Amino acid sequence: MMKEYIRFLRLQRGYIPNTIEAYHSDILRLSAYMEEQGRDVRTATLSDLEAFLGYLTDQGLSARSKSRVISSMRSYFGFLKQEEYIDRDPTQLLDTPNLGFHLPTVLTTEEVDAIEDAIDLSKWEGHRNKAIIETMFSCGLRVSELVNLKLSELYLEERYVRVTGKGNKERLIPISRSAIEELQWWFIDRNQMQNIKRGEEDYVFLNRRGSHLTRTMILIMLKGLARDAGITKTISPHTLRHSFATALLEGGADLRVIQDLLGHESISTTEIYTHIDISMLRAEVLRCHPRNRG
Repeated sequence: MMKEYIRFLRLQRGYIPNTIEAYHSDILRLSAYMEEQGRDVRTATLSDLEAFLGYLTDQGLSARSKSRVISSMRSYFGFLKQEEYIDRDPTQLLDTPNLGFHLPTVLTTEEVDAIEDAIDLSKWEGHRNKAIIETMFSCGLRVSELVNLKLSELYLEERYVRVTGKGNKERLIPISRSAIEELQWWFIDRNQMQNIKRGEEDYVFLNRRGSHLTRTMILIMLKGLARDAGITKTISPHTLRHSFATALLEGGADLRVIQDLLGHESISTTEIYTHIDISMLRAEVLRCHPRNRG
């Protein structure tokens, strides 16, 4: 049954491997908990799930991690109900923990420029790394979308890229002239590679061994460049996506447009950027207004 569920997540939900692995791990943990009670996971009730979440709290699991576990359980029991393995979904009345309100870190355009300036363009990976940062900042890509970007999805003369996001949903995103210029510099180096592995020929960004990059490679590269640029903010590749959206909002873009560009299913996910904008305005008032000086 677990194989059926994983196939369901991959084929019907279109989840990425990391999400599937996380959901799988959560359900295995729930199954082990139920086995300790001498019960099959399919017989779990609302009380059982609440007790399981209490057990996870006692183990030190954070509210955010518990929220993901609840998502995993809702997905799993929804699948069981859909396939008629169970008659009633015990997660329907399950409460989601309050995560509070957290504003993501964003970079200013000047900080992005500083990170790019920290790149040593004399190194083999120099133009590649600059193209990566410029593409992510100009297009607001998720890191998974960036590492899986294909040459066949670039329409540089028309100045847009085709991206496959969550749920295998495609979207078209305009790409800036500066990002196109950096990609063209990278293609000069890429075209000289003699060791591109079979099956990797269509990936835009490759490592020295001729394979496409991983999320971890991007994270390590970006953190190292931010450190070299003297930026003390805690950042990740997703920070460039947040920075893209915030820059658009500050420039006057409509929230619905930003939602489409980011590939958000719900406008409520995009609305966090309005809070970032208000937070920045408040900081400027506190810094500049005469009543706040001294």
